[in-house]
Amino acid sequence: MKLILRTSGVGRGISVSKRWPTPTCSRWVSIPRTPWGRSGRIKILHVITGLENGGAEAALYRLCTAERRHSHFVVSLSGDGKYGPLLRAAKIPLACLAMPKGRLSLKGLASLRRVFSTYRPDVVQCWMYHANLVGGVLARLGGIRPVLWGMHNCGLDPRAASFTTRAVDRICALISGIIPARIVSCSQNASRRHIHAGYSSSNWTIIPNGYDLAVFEPDDRARARLRQDWSIGDGQFVIGNVARWHPDKDHQNLFAALSRLSMHKSFPFKCVLAGPGMTVENTELAVLLERYDVRHKVKLLGPSDDIAGLMNAFDIHVLASSSEAFPNVVAEAMACGTPCVATDVGDIAMLVGNTGLIVPPRNPDALSRSIEIMASEIQDARSWASRRQACRDRIAADFSLERMAHSYGLLWEKSSLGR
Repeated sequence: MKLILRTSGVGRGISVSKRWPTPTCSRWVSIPRTPWGRSGRIKILHVITGLENGGAEAALYRLCTAERRHSHFVVSLSGDGKYGPLLRAAKIPLACLAMPKGRLSLKGLASLRRVFSTYRPDVVQCWMYHANLVGGVLARLGGIRPVLWGMHNCGLDPRAASFTTRAVDRICALISGIIPARIVSCSQNASRRHIHAGYSSSNWTIIPNGYDLAVFEPDDRARARLRQDWSIGDGQFVIGNVARWHPDKDHQNLFAALSRLSMHKSFPFKCVLAGPGMTVENTELAVLLERYDVRHKVKLLGPSDDIAGLMNAFDIHVLASSSEAFPNVVAEAMACGTPCVATDVGDIAMLVGNTGLIVPPRNPDALSRSIEIMASEIQDARSWASRRQACRDRIAADFSLERMAHSYGLLWEKSSLGR
C-alpha cells in the first residue's frame, strides 16, 4: 500500500486516507509504507522547529539531499522559511504545521500525531528544542521507540532566549534520559554544556557537520565578480563576517577590533558584513558602527544566498562570536580556501586546527592583532597559498558531506534495530 500526499493549504489539518493532503507538498508524491527490512530503506521522519536560515536547518537540508540510502520526510512545526522550497525542489516530502513561533497549537499537535500514525517511520529524528520536546514525546506516545534528538547550539543565553524556550529547554533536560535513544550533536562543546545544564550524560553521539566541496570551493571568477560589484580592488584587504544580528555573534567585539585597525593609516581594509540584520535599517547596528567610528570601513550586504561567492571574495573570514557550537560559516570559508580568524568558543579551535588563528572571546585587542598577522602574511604569496590549501584540505579530510551522511545513516540503521 502507498500513501499519496497533496497540497492542502498551509495550516490545515492532515486527513488520513489513501490520499493524504499535506500543507505544503506541491504535487502528488508516493510514499511507500513497506517496512525497511523488506524494502532495504529505513523511513526517517525529521521533525524540526522551523526552516529559517540557520545552522541546524542548513544541516538538515544538506543531510536529506545527500543521504539517499534511506527515505526522508520532513515536518516543520512552523512554516516554509528558507529551506522549505529547497527541500521540495530536491523532491523531499515536506509538511509545515504552521504553529505560531515559540508556541504550540492543538491543531498542529493533532496533525503531527497523524503524521506519525500514517507514515509509520522507522526512526524519528528531531532537530532543536521545541521539536525535540514535541516530536519526541508524541513519537513515544505513538509507540515509536527509536527517537533521536538533535542539539546544534551550546545552550541558551538567558538574556536572549524567551521564557517559553527556556521552559522547553528545562523540560527537555528532565526527560533527556527517557525520551531519546540518542542525542546527536555536531559539537563536543555543545554536549558538555548541555550535560552541565542537567541533560543526561549517557546517550550522546557526536556527528560533525559536513559540507559539499563541489559547492564550496576556490573560485577566482566569483571573487572578481563580487569585488567589482562592491567597487573593491583585488589588491585591497577584505575582512568578511557572515552572521545574523544576534548577541551571540558579538558584532561589538568585531567593531572594537576594526576600530583599532583603522587607527593604522598604512593598513587599508574593508569589512563586508552579510547576514540577516546586516542592513542600514538596523538602528542598533548603526549605533554601534558610529560608536566605534567604523561605518566608512564597513559594507552592509544583508542576507545572501551566495555564501560560497562571498567566502571567495573575502581575504579572511572573521568570527567574533561569544557563543557557538560548530559554525557552518567557518567550515564553508575554509572549504573555499579562505583562512579564518575566530574566537575560541564551541568546537572552533578543533575545526580550524593550525590553518587559521584562534583568539579569546570578547578580546578585541587579540582579534585585531590576529587580523594584522593575516594581512601581513598575505604579502607572501607562497605562504598564503599554502595556508589556503591547508584550509580546504582540512575540510575535505574530516568534514565532508559524504562523511556526515554516512555517519547519520549508520546511526539510523542501528537505532531502527534497537541498538
